[in-house]
Amino acid sequence: MTEQLVKRVVIAGGGTAGWLAAAALSRQLGQLLDIVLVESEEIGTVGVGEATIPTMRSFHAILGLDEREFMRATKASFKLGISFENWARDGDRYIHSFGEIGKSTWMGAFHHFWLQARADGIDGDIGDYCLELRAADAEKFATGENAPVNYAYHLDAGLYAKFLRARSEADGLHRIEGKIAQVERDPQSGDIAALVLQSGERVEGDLFIDCTGFRGLLIEETLAAGYDDWSHWLPTNSALAMQTESTRPAVPYTRAIAHDAGWRWQIPLQHRVGNGLVYCSDFLSDDAARDRLLQAVDGKPVTEPRLIRYRTGRRRKVWDRNCIALSLASGFVEPLESTSIHLVMIALTRLMQVFPFAGINPATASRFNDQARQDLEGVRDFIILHYHLNQRPEPFWQRCREMTIPDTLAERIALFREAAHAYQAGEDLFRVDSWVQVMLGQRLQPQGHHHLARILGRERLGQALADIKRNHDRTLAAMPQHQRFLDAHMAG
Repeated sequence: MTEQLVKRVVIAGGGTAGWLAAAALSRQLGQLLDIVLVESEEIGTVGVGEATIPTMRSFHAILGLDEREFMRATKASFKLGISFENWARDGDRYIHSFGEIGKSTWMGAFHHFWLQARADGIDGDIGDYCLELRAADAEKFATGENAPVNYAYHLDAGLYAKFLRARSEADGLHRIEGKIAQVERDPQSGDIAALVLQSGERVEGDLFIDCTGFRGLLIEETLAAGYDDWSHWLPTNSALAMQTESTRPAVPYTRAIAHDAGWRWQIPLQHRVGNGLVYCSDFLSDDAARDRLLQAVDGKPVTEPRLIRYRTGRRRKVWDRNCIALSLASGFVEPLESTSIHLVMIALTRLMQVFPFAGINPATASRFNDQARQDLEGVRDFIILHYHLNQRPEPFWQRCREMTIPDTLAERIALFREAAHAYQAGEDLFRVDSWVQVMLGQRLQPQGHHHLARILGRERLGQALADIKRNHDRTLAAMPQHQRFLDAHMAG
């Protein structure tokens, strides 16, 4: 048997990323590893990742989490998608839902059938054929066999970290309180040898996980892994985040509302609403952004607006030597599609699958880095899509519309514009239905489509669409309002 050379794992930093790493590793590999997390109560976390995507449910299954226990602890609500308001033009609204649109075939996706129906004058809105989208729009929700919806959560990120901490410590993880004063490297190998705390304590390890946020204390300040700046494609660089009291029942979707220099979010939880304003400081001052956010929120403020600076881009290596960077330490593309927590979870899943017990080798690290690059570039392209396809008149939006975009995205847009083709390749996060909902929502109209629906004929095509809508009508009629279901679910 090969000797186990990597035994002690040191997680630098807490927050959502650090405690997710702690929870996953202690739960799945705790019998094989000695896991330590170092954090300081004095150092705050960004903590605005309060909206998620459905992949979280699969990761929670890996952690053995009970949904009600998790939701009670984090004051979570359900999420069926995102409502995009004013993005292509002022007054526009569309929902990017987590659902499947209609019924696709091996030869062509459902939207080709819908485009043929539109050409024949028998279509409804494409959202009519997606249960999750219609439920979100009606502010309804239910789970179970009679309502098989694909959903995620809105949650309190601070409470989530505390919940994960309790689980991790119950599974044997050791937490050390303290600020990191120095990162010590092995003089021979150049690997990280230990974290030296302000107290003088040395925390040695074989593998280090960097969860120190934008700073990247280990991956960048120590190992200089390098950073690719994407601000020429994603020019927002600032966000203000605050919490307010709830003024109405919670809706099962995130709101993303465009303004002249970016957008703002609204995330309903059980006990409050998370609010934020994302903007480019070249086009909006901090003071003006603060005033705008305070004027836009509905409820009484629970916290003051907190300013967050960022630079969109990615770390060139997220696994460098014996260090792996997670979350903000690995890169950031802004919170528009709620992907931050997912990217942490997929990285941890891969790490557990290829954990280097017998020692770190270049091939494993290289493959890990390539997958992380593809993940973040795929998210990057999808988010650029929202900005680039716009018809707004303001200078910020004109800049986004006229900028040169990545070739990978330009190809996707051309395929859809010319022939309505959309695809999900390899390990792409976003499905065909996601690309279709956003491209149509941003007013990209295909010039052609696949003609397979002509085989059905106009009458049969109309009947097929009507059947889908009728089935959804029945399901929706039996669904309670989201707030009512949420209250019952939490009381159960």
